[in-house]
Amino acid sequence: MIEVGEYRVKEGLYYTKDHEWAQVLEDGTVLVGISDYAQKELGDLAYVELPEVGKEISRGDVLCELESVKAVSEVYAPVSGEVIEVNGELEDSPELLNEDPYGNWIAKIKPSNLEEELKELMDAESYARYLESL
Repeated sequence: MIEVGEYRVKEGLYYTKDHEWAQVLEDGTVLVGISDYAQKELGDLAYVELPEVGKEISRGDVLCELESVKAVSEVYAPVSGEVIEVNGELEDSPELLNEDPYGNWIAKIKPSNLEEELKELMDAESYARYLESL
């Protein structure tokens, strides 16, 4: 884990400038969640609007919405593909994303252009430097 001020950045993940993370699993699918920075900026999460299973999504599209006491925020897809699974636990317990943003994912995507799109994402060290610049 890399510490950047009060924020933690988990190594071994890919990150977007919008503070989503992507983890490539052994079977080639990708788990998507939000970073520690994102959950702290949002504050206490009250609701997660999960994407539909089967939805085709392009990198940069809105994947889902998170509602907190502060605001409604969009989560963007870090990779293109098909949503093949969502974390249903978040419907009843959105605060899981606050408690452990790297241990709780939002959606699993079967990517359509993974190798090319991973080049557009940051590794943990690059993301940590990005946070330092904010």
